[in-house]
Amino acid sequence: MNESLKQAQQQEHAADQLQQRLAELEQENAKLKRINKVLIERVESGSSQVANPYAAFEHSVVLAEQVRERTEALNAALSDLKATNRKLQDANQQAAISHQRLIDAIDSISDAFVLFDAERRVVLFNNKFSDIWHDVCVEIQTGITIQDIWDLGHESGLIAETFSESSSSSKVFRLSNGKWFQMSQRSTMDGGLVVLYTDISELKARETAIRERALEQKSKLLQATVDNLSQGVALVNHEGVLEVWNDRFLELTGVEESTAEERPPYAALMVSHKNILQHALSAAQQGEVVASEQREHNGKVIEVRTHPMPSGGFVNTYTDITERHQYAETLRESEQWIRLITDNVPAMICYVGQDGRYQFTNKVYDEWYGQPRGALNGALITKVHDAEQMRTLTPYFQQAMTGECVTFEMSEPNLLGEERILLKSYVPNLDADDKPLGCFVMIRDITERIRTGEELRQAYQMMEQRVKERTSELTHLNQQLRLEINERSLIESRLREASQEAERANLSKTKFLAAVSHDLLQPLNAARLFTSALIEQEMEQKTQSLVHSVSNSLEDVESLLSTLVDISKLDAGVVVPDVISFKVSDLLENIANEYRQIAQSEGLDLHFVPCDAVISSDSQLLARILRNFLSNAIRYTESGRILLGCRRRRHGLELQVWDTGEGIPATKKQEIFQEFKRLKHTHCGQDKGLGLGLAIVDKISRVLGHPIHVESIEGAGSVFSVEVPYGNKLPSADELHGPNLPQRLERLQDARIWIIDNDRAICQGMETLLTGWGCQVTTALSVDDLTAKIDPASTPVDLLIADYHLDNGENGIDAAEEICSMLSYKIPVLMITANYCKELKEEIRELGYMLMNKPVKPLKLKTTLTHMLEVREEDPV
Repeated sequence: MNESLKQAQQQEHAADQLQQRLAELEQENAKLKRINKVLIERVESGSSQVANPYAAFEHSVVLAEQVRERTEALNAALSDLKATNRKLQDANQQAAISHQRLIDAIDSISDAFVLFDAERRVVLFNNKFSDIWHDVCVEIQTGITIQDIWDLGHESGLIAETFSESSSSSKVFRLSNGKWFQMSQRSTMDGGLVVLYTDISELKARETAIRERALEQKSKLLQATVDNLSQGVALVNHEGVLEVWNDRFLELTGVEESTAEERPPYAALMVSHKNILQHALSAAQQGEVVASEQREHNGKVIEVRTHPMPSGGFVNTYTDITERHQYAETLRESEQWIRLITDNVPAMICYVGQDGRYQFTNKVYDEWYGQPRGALNGALITKVHDAEQMRTLTPYFQQAMTGECVTFEMSEPNLLGEERILLKSYVPNLDADDKPLGCFVMIRDITERIRTGEELRQAYQMMEQRVKERTSELTHLNQQLRLEINERSLIESRLREASQEAERANLSKTKFLAAVSHDLLQPLNAARLFTSALIEQEMEQKTQSLVHSVSNSLEDVESLLSTLVDISKLDAGVVVPDVISFKVSDLLENIANEYRQIAQSEGLDLHFVPCDAVISSDSQLLARILRNFLSNAIRYTESGRILLGCRRRRHGLELQVWDTGEGIPATKKQEIFQEFKRLKHTHCGQDKGLGLGLAIVDKISRVLGHPIHVESIEGAGSVFSVEVPYGNKLPSADELHGPNLPQRLERLQDARIWIIDNDRAICQGMETLLTGWGCQVTTALSVDDLTAKIDPASTPVDLLIADYHLDNGENGIDAAEEICSMLSYKIPVLMITANYCKELKEEIRELGYMLMNKPVKPLKLKTTLTHMLEVREEDPV
């Protein structure tokens, strides 16, 4: 449409030029006619005056030639004029066609269209624009100005509201019939204006619906948030009536829930808390936030904050700050001890903030500069140092603010005017990001030491003058060397002892973490069981999304905790590999399927090359190495692909992970295997790692004896590989696999299962999960608890699940043996533990029990129970 309008304008411009050219030619023709007439008159008048006929004839010939030339030029101009007229007619016809096309195009668009000329008068508009005025019976005509349209819209009541968009010059209108229009405008080349009115009523309706749903969701979320706050919350409306509260408010104030539900006036409800009541009313009257601390008769300290609301009323928050108050008291006592110690130190000590103001000075510092006790706190250091001293001190202070320790000597007079030499040390105080917050200053008067040193130097010079022989000097130096050697030997011995002590402390720490792994994983295991049971229940989409979010968060906690526990166990030397022969395809296919979805979520392609080789290793530890390789590849690859595959080598199979990521600098290849070391990368997303992944890989590879290789090109990608020895040939798949797994899972229906675990939350989680699978579950905290609930000798059972770690020094093996001794038939036993000790694994296998390590995976638990029940049916003895 714009192109057709442009062509029409160009054709009109060409026609105007042709008309102008025609007018010029007509003027020139008239001029030539006048010249011809004058020349003829001149010739006729000249013939009567000149007697020479030949001169007259010659002159007439010249005039005739000029007339002929002018006539030919006039004929050519007339020919051009005719051609121009024809072109003008064609141009007018094309302009008419283009104009009609423009009108048709304007009427065909979905938006209301109006075209204004340079004087802002209506030139053209479509039917959509006319329809807007239909409801108010106003007819728009060409020639009306844009201001007249605005006035008609407001006078007729068509425009209910007008909104201007801050990001552009467009406007949004709400009409009296409920419709919404957005106006956008654009200037034309001739100074005119094109205005489009777009109907956005449906868009506004959707926005309103979305806003209402969001408001409803926020209201529910706000109520849930208030109910789960650790603070007490009470909302009092403008009438002084308690409107909203949570359980924490009732607990801290001692108000009965039934009393609060009657919604009495706040003043009557808090009559037993006059201080809190007066505090709230005072804040409401002042119209500003007021905070205070209230000490209860039971010793609790409650912080009350009142927030007035613009519409009247106020919101009170109640926080139990008893521990914080006690901690503050402890800090004040500690500060008193620190001040007592620093006040009795002979050195001058102070702390100067980044702004150059004192924040602490000890007694010696105040006395040196003749200041009253505590008078320097908050004052600038220029209060005790003049301009000349500041010129000397400022460079050292600035150097300390860069994070560098500075020690220097400076001459300064004391109160008596005596020049003293002071040794000053500036030690920066850095925050967690290594940014300086201020610096500690320690000053010692070394005047006497300097003088003594000077006296010693002079004495030494005098002695050196008296010493004439070289032998005595060498003897003296040898004695000094012997003393220095002895001192260094003593220092080295102490350093070795300190190093051994540090190693023992580190080993003790790692053994402790490895030992408490069971207690750390217990509550996490219970939470995972509950969330798994919830996921299998039918619920609303919103609730299911929250449950999945909780499950994902628990997986993150489990991953981080398992990482810390694994690194501690590896450091403590309690991890012993369980080496067996297995097909590498079984391991790699599971890992590839697991990480293919993770890679796709990051926009990456994960390719897997299968291999049927048999290797000899600990499958769990080897899987941990490959998972860490793949996690790092995904984390440090922004785009491209990742390859998981194998290469057959002479001495073993090399499992490799290739990526097209950022690569590793050559200087960092060894550093990446250190604990808590991570390379900086530009890949988006929240990184939850601790920098322990490759450190665990290095430690596991040492335990397994599998070499690790790394090759990388910075900016192109990396390849991580582990070399594993070949294993013995395994039996065929037909010998290992039974019927289809989904059919076998039906065996859990009505299965009678006993569970023994000393953690009540674990028992509840297992019962919820297994009951959802159709099992009949009985839980107990111990053998005595089980026998108190049922009679094992007369109650049928299909399977027993026991936790290895029980209370009072008991363990799951002893409990299983005791229960089995009460039965007249043999039942399968599943032992669950967080202990990865190889000796425990062998003991459980020798007893014929199944072993599963914590945290328990629900799918793995389901498959294991099905297999155990199937084996029991095949061999019921």
